[in-house]
Amino acid sequence: MTDHDPKGTPPEQPDATVDNEDTSEVKPVETMETPAAKPGNQPLAEVAAAQKAAQDYMAGWQRERAEFANYKKRVEREMADLSQSAAADAFKALLPALDDFELAMSNIPAELQGNSWLNGLGAVQRKFLKALGEAGISIIDPKGQPFDPSKHEAVATDDSSEVESGHVTATLRKGYAYGDRVLRTALVRVAN
Repeated sequence: MTDHDPKGTPPEQPDATVDNEDTSEVKPVETMETPAAKPGNQPLAEVAAAQKAAQDYMAGWQRERAEFANYKKRVEREMADLSQSAAADAFKALLPALDDFELAMSNIPAELQGNSWLNGLGAVQRKFLKALGEAGISIIDPKGQPFDPSKHEAVATDDSSEVESGHVTATLRKGYAYGDRVLRTALVRVAN
């Protein structure tokens, strides 16, 4: 009475009669063909088509992702160039005023030398030049250097025994560069 459930019903007993079936027609499980394994079966073709579509979608997604990354880099580079160009244009607009400031400070009459007010203006000029330097503006003053037409504009030639031929003898107006970009070439005299 150990093999029955708690309700008290006895377990089912196997039939005492055994069918004498012929098992020679039964195929082993390993060699039985399932409907999905038959060649030309619809479900396998659908799975293969779905896998190919998934691979195509993955390849397309990866291509689009790479294109977007390139687009993002290009836009960032263009924005940086635009920002740099706007800054360069703003600095370029200030150069004539800077030239006038420098011309005025270099032509102070002798009786005003040492004047505290002019010393204050000199300090303002130095601060202005320092701010330009910190912003990436560099002065092109090529005296004694070889003439470079990309940075210098020759307006005259000189016969000079002190300076080698093809070198700058005097800077008439300083040039300015913003990084690698020349804002204004320097006006120079060049030795023959």
